[in-house]
Amino acid sequence: MSHHLFLLSPSDSPIYSLSHQSTKSTTASTNPLAANLPSWSASAFAGTLTALSGASSVSHGHGAGGGGSAGRVGQQDRHVIQMIANASLDVIEDVMRKDGAMYLKAVDKFNEWTISAFVTPGNMKFILLHETKNDDGIRSFFMDVWELYVKVSRPRAISRYNRLINFDETLLNPFHTAYTPIRSSVFDGRVRASAKKYL
Repeated sequence: MSHHLFLLSPSDSPIYSLSHQSTKSTTASTNPLAANLPSWSASAFAGTLTALSGASSVSHGHGAGGGGSAGRVGQQDRHVIQMIANASLDVIEDVMRKDGAMYLKAVDKFNEWTISAFVTPGNMKFILLHETKNDDGIRSFFMDVWELYVKVSRPRAISRYNRLINFDETLLNPFHTAYTPIRSSVFDGRVRASAKKYL
């Protein structure tokens, strides 16, 4: 079962994304879209069904654009997943206005993908696409990611005394803005560890 996390700036531009393949076992049908279609259409449009369901996708990419690595989600699958996340933004804003809570639980559903959201006081949106219900784990994961985001870092900088400073070891980096893509390997590693723990 896979999870796809997107961190969006207050202007809804992506600053970080992560695709995580969970090792926890689940019982899921092989192609839930095919169950609702006649048998001839399921075989004729198998590629489209696979792209829409994302069920065959396994990804381990990160960063604002994802980067290119082996075992990545196929181009078509990645774009469908991004489309699902972007399509849920209006629903997230509607629920956010009505509810007022930071953790919005399951705000939308597209085929077997459930979209959960978390909105920070600074209007950063964390969107998670997932296939199974795990409200407590997802809430804990969002809280962990939010804490990591508050402590977000950049690799290195030079102080005014020409000494290297490693911002990975400092809290509350003053050089990061809400619109800057996150490319920290430490942040990515910690988000992956949190995903492995909670999802």
